[in-house]
Amino acid sequence: AHQVRSALREAIRALSSRGLKKSAGWCAEILGGIAEGFAVRREKEWGRSATELASMSVEKRPPSTRSSRRAASSSSSSSTAAPQPATAALKPGERFFPEADAPDTDTLLIAKSFFDLEEYDRCAHSLSAEGTAPETQNCKEIFLWAYSLYLVGEKRKEEEMCEVSDPLEQCQISNSNLRVLRDELSKLHETEAADGYVLYMYGVVLKEMQAKAMARKVLCESVCRSPHNWSAWLDLATLCTEKEDIDQLVLPEHWMVGFFRAHLALELQQNAEATEILEDLGVMFPTSSYVLAQKALAQYNLRNFDEAQDLFEVLTGQDPHRLHNMDTYSNILYVKECKAELSYLAHTAVRSNKYRPETCCIVGNYYSLKAQHERAVIYFKRALRLNRRYLSAWTLMGHEFVEMKNTEAAIEAYRSAVDINPRDYRAWYGLGQTYEILLMYFYALHYYRKATTLRPYDARMWCALAGCYEKLSRVQEAIKCYKRAECHNDREGIAAQHLATLYSEQLYDREQAAYYYKKHLARRQSEDAMGGQDVVEALRFLAAYYLKDAVDLLEAEKYCELLLDYTGPEKKEAEAMLREIRQLRAAEPPSR
Repeated sequence: AHQVRSALREAIRALSSRGLKKSAGWCAEILGGIAEGFAVRREKEWGRSATELASMSVEKRPPSTRSSRRAASSSSSSSTAAPQPATAALKPGERFFPEADAPDTDTLLIAKSFFDLEEYDRCAHSLSAEGTAPETQNCKEIFLWAYSLYLVGEKRKEEEMCEVSDPLEQCQISNSNLRVLRDELSKLHETEAADGYVLYMYGVVLKEMQAKAMARKVLCESVCRSPHNWSAWLDLATLCTEKEDIDQLVLPEHWMVGFFRAHLALELQQNAEATEILEDLGVMFPTSSYVLAQKALAQYNLRNFDEAQDLFEVLTGQDPHRLHNMDTYSNILYVKECKAELSYLAHTAVRSNKYRPETCCIVGNYYSLKAQHERAVIYFKRALRLNRRYLSAWTLMGHEFVEMKNTEAAIEAYRSAVDINPRDYRAWYGLGQTYEILLMYFYALHYYRKATTLRPYDARMWCALAGCYEKLSRVQEAIKCYKRAECHNDREGIAAQHLATLYSEQLYDREQAAYYYKKHLARRQSEDAMGGQDVVEALRFLAAYYLKDAVDLLEAEKYCELLLDYTGPEKKEAEAMLREIRQLRAAEPPSR
């Protein structure tokens, strides 16, 4: 446990000094959740220890200056020199500084002060006035120059996008500094002059330029050299859209891989697998709020809302001012219609920080639950002004526009969501619903298929796809989809009801229709919800089926008696069938 703590403390210092605040905060959160006596054992199960990994990267590090690196690439004698252990020349009490963590120079301190003031132009210029990578042995200076230049380009891109209203024109706006960064960082990569953090910046640039295969390779190298940089793992996860991509990853033998695999499993909607990994991580980090939040997200994705709510309540008890992931908690309270709890969460979030995207989404959900959709949209738009790439706000705003019957705005919101994250099944599902409202069923089919690909075990996706096929009179495809929904625990009972109707009215297969009507009726009885018209239809069909087709008078009588509890024409039909049943019984020969 001591080794893991030491490695995390060093990582927090290294990440903070480079302006990677979110990664530093993540490491601090993990540091606070470590259990005594478990970390080393679990770490060995994931792979090499952090200490072994650090010493390995130091021993394999090339010479320190850029000029000597270039010389090494052209000189066979220098390339075959045996690497010296990192601690060979250390005296007692002397501290070894790896290249990336060397004492800060005056130039670096000045640049970092500009960076902290968000004066990224000045930061980049102070490190290299020529617009190229600094000629220095300090990789931290190179990283800060590249990161500053990247943020300058992102800021200008956002400003240009605000000035353009046409979505097509907005898509064509890009970070103007990407080419310069790619050219400079590729040289460092080719000469093996980059540390893990510089490689991370290179990977981000390649990802933004859509060079996905190369970006995956470089980010893998980055996490192998600097495994505690959580931002690099997150960017790597966004590039893994197919199983083949994951299989090709060359990852370090390190306990951080467990967190990566859990995150990736959640992203790919493999929630059972994610839960299993998180349970293992929970042994090593039993008090980690991050692990607890991920468990809650897995239960939410599995639609186990009660379990997810319990986990979020424990999380808010441990960390009452936490806002990260609280928008998902508000989604759960919205679905469960817990108005008082959602109101309390919204007030708590506003007191903590009213100008956070999470807070705006929570308040937007609160107004949506009160059916104040216009006010909800205002808060979702406010969240997007704070963070234009905030996925939840786009998706939730799309839902609100659907409620307001503003289909054009809903489509734009959902499309923005899938542009940010193509794995967001809610946005694909929303697009399908919107086009279905517009009676554009072939478009709806396309988007529903996307949703079923991402959530193949979600009955709602299959029911939506089947409903679309039904409207296009493609009965066989509809039946296949409804049966898939039945296989995946259709909680609403939509699939069984529709299957019964299709078999009775379209295919005239009364035996199959009776099977699904009985299944639907059993579900309604278990839920104590026998008051709907669908129940009446099921009882009428089953009573007639057992009276005339199956000729089971006891079953027919049972369903007729249930029909007597209803008012209207179905009651008179039941009485007529009961009279017929009595006549048939009277005509039967006496049993001996």
